[in-house]
Amino acid sequence: MATITLTAENFKETISSHDIVIVDFWAAWCAPCRAFAPTFEAASEKYPDIAFAKVNTEEEREMANGFNVRSIPMLMVFREQVILYAEAGSLPASALDQLIEQIRALDMDKVRAEIAAAEEQA
Repeated sequence: MATITLTAENFKETISSHDIVIVDFWAAWCAPCRAFAPTFEAASEKYPDIAFAKVNTEEEREMANGFNVRSIPMLMVFREQVILYAEAGSLPASALDQLIEQIRALDMDKVRAEIAAAEEQA
């Protein structure tokens, strides 16, 4: 699957229409972002069942602020519309593969139960 350019206009549709979405927050002036781009693109080819999306933080400032993006590159992973991972920094290909396998292995019913329990205590 080709990498999706994520915008405020297509965000909800993208997140709701894919089981797993991996989002790369980046900017053209960011050297680490440019260095990570080939790894991200290669993963999008390796895992065609996963949606890979990129958010240009210069063009989508409100979205970046809404997700509290303070450092780029930043990866965010959604599964079944739940944010499961959000960390600044790029990953080597092997670490990205491991992250994907961990995300796939999660029991989402258990994750939702844990979220509900935490919200009840808040």
